[in-house]
Amino acid sequence: MTFRRRTLALFILATAGLGAWWYLHEPAPVRVKVQEATSGTVEEIVANTRAGTLKPCRRAKLAPSLGGQIATLAVREGDRVKTGDLLLELWNQDLTAQVTLAEREAEAAEARARSACLNAENAEREAARQVKLDARRLTSEETLDRAITAAQAGRADCEAAQATARVSAAKVGVAHANLAKTRLTAPFPGIVAEVSGELSEYVTPSPPGIPTPPAVDLIDDACHYVSAPIDEVDAAKVRLGAEVRVTLDAFGDRVFPGRVRRLAPYVLDLEKQARTLEVEVELTEPATDPAIDSTTDPSTNLATAPATGPATQPAIEPANHLAWLAGYSADVEIVIERREAVLRVPTAALKPDGTLLVLDPAIGRLQTRKVETGLANWEQTQITGGLKPGERVVLSLDQEGVQDGARAVQEDATPGALRP
Repeated sequence: MTFRRRTLALFILATAGLGAWWYLHEPAPVRVKVQEATSGTVEEIVANTRAGTLKPCRRAKLAPSLGGQIATLAVREGDRVKTGDLLLELWNQDLTAQVTLAEREAEAAEARARSACLNAENAEREAARQVKLDARRLTSEETLDRAITAAQAGRADCEAAQATARVSAAKVGVAHANLAKTRLTAPFPGIVAEVSGELSEYVTPSPPGIPTPPAVDLIDDACHYVSAPIDEVDAAKVRLGAEVRVTLDAFGDRVFPGRVRRLAPYVLDLEKQARTLEVEVELTEPATDPAIDSTTDPSTNLATAPATGPATQPAIEPANHLAWLAGYSADVEIVIERREAVLRVPTAALKPDGTLLVLDPAIGRLQTRKVETGLANWEQTQITGGLKPGERVVLSLDQEGVQDGARAVQEDATPGALRP
């Protein structure tokens, strides 16, 4: 064997040995979580920075405008009332007596007015007779003048008496108004949330600038809305009428539909480093019972997801206002823009530099891929370039050994094999 052949043989043996050594000592493939890039819906969403609050459309903290002793307490906490129902009444016998006195005085003034007007009518008839007699030259000029003057004076007396009667009637209205100040009635239908006071206790009106607890806290529980703060940087994106998804901690993962009904005209700067804008969300679903709604599974009391649409979209359930309580904490997702049937990947798969790790099942290795993105939220990101549908992007980026060029298999693949 010539020297050249021996050298070539030794080189081949060395190369084979080195390859065998590398194969035996190469790290085992890392097991990674992957997800295929698929077509679906991606939304740009603005969420609240702190917990929002479920509030009733109407809430009144009521108290009498006068101070006094509670004589009648007509409601208790939890009672449901209608508009005009009596809530409480202060001791008012003195004002009731004044009403009675004013009514009697009004009756007397009305009687005096009738008497004065009857006298005036009689004087006018006498004046008319004197005019006829004067036409026949049967009365003196002096008698005629007295009759005419008496008729005019009688008419003035009648008008004065009628004015006095109207004044007396107005006094009756004043007396009734003073009496009404001692009675607290419901301005709208609702439920009594709180009663501060008991029978015979003294109620004192709030002095200017010094708030005191209301006598009755009344809530209209037939209508609710959500008030939530959003970051000032997102304020320009939100529009009135925008679609909103609302979740309440008390209802778990259930989602209620709504729309933006109001944007505060100013930014709250109580926290200088976290300035926020207040947003009010109107809940748009009619009040129904989810247990019997057609979109709900009665066995679970959960609404079923729509037959079509992206799998990541939560099922939106009908609102059950009867179970809502003012003060519930709430979170809102305001939909700024939505794009249908676009290529998307989980947002968690994207690195800060805008790259993805893609598992190539043909060679069983990870590859770094630079991609172009569109709309994004914390769950899904639209891919506009650099990736094809069906390619497998890596989710377990923080796992040790997950890097460009590393051997890898899907987490659910059998050892030594790649999932097709």
